[in-house]
Amino acid sequence: MDDYIVRAMTMDGKLRAFASTTKNTIREAQEIHGLSPVACAALGRCLTAVGMMGIMLKSDGDSVTIQVNGNGPLGNIVVCSDSQARVKGYVKNADVYLPPRKDGKLDVGGAVGRDGTLTVIRDMGMKQPYIGKVELTTGEIAEDLTSYYAMSEQVPSSVGLGVLVDTDGSCKAAGGFIIQLMPGFPTEKIGMIEKRLGKLSGVTRYLGSGKTPEYILNLLLGDMGLEILDSVTTEYECDCSKERIERGILSLGRAEIEKLAEDDEPLEVVCEFCGKKYSIDSGRLLQMLE
Repeated sequence: MDDYIVRAMTMDGKLRAFASTTKNTIREAQEIHGLSPVACAALGRCLTAVGMMGIMLKSDGDSVTIQVNGNGPLGNIVVCSDSQARVKGYVKNADVYLPPRKDGKLDVGGAVGRDGTLTVIRDMGMKQPYIGKVELTTGEIAEDLTSYYAMSEQVPSSVGLGVLVDTDGSCKAAGGFIIQLMPGFPTEKIGMIEKRLGKLSGVTRYLGSGKTPEYILNLLLGDMGLEILDSVTTEYECDCSKERIERGILSLGRAEIEKLAEDDEPLEVVCEFCGKKYSIDSGRLLQMLE
């Protein structure tokens, strides 16, 4: 089954919701980056979240990027999505291993760290992108994104994310949800939703047993006039190209490019998102300056 994201609403748009299953996407990231179990869980949660945030974008050329830097052993995490939920990402130190927490779960918060920030960058074709930043609260990603929505966008939200790593290190299940209260949502119903969220088991418990994103949304919102609007395929896809790499090199400036060309050795550039290698010789570097 393909990975996909469900888009839904209740009460004539006073609440909007998204839920996804992303096992194949996370497995692709594992294959590309050689992720340890805890790195898989951390990067997987971020990829799942950014895909759902991607389909919130309004135009085809828009994109959203999440950067997480908690000063933990994993280092920086960067993930991106376009408006079609085509995602990509990387973690700086993909081979980090940590002992599990006391409850037996992967220590994502310890690997990410909690002394740092979560940054969301939305590029919507304007002169400057929208940038929102919050201090990390737990390093577990979902709670940090919930804090981001409340503090940076003033949208009451609940974010749930999960990646279940099997005993052989592979991704067994992955997915998540984002629920957001829009203006006009009845305040008397907020407590009911909070209570249901508190009772909800981790999303991977349901997805790992064959349940769907629609099932999870029905558990939470089924008696509130839940309306499934559509579903969007999500997948791991890197859009790197030699032209994009060359544009990045040009940003280094003339003096640095001339210095690279003087070495008379091909410049090797590796895409951080997919591992593809590009070779640019000194002649091409000088040609670019023209």
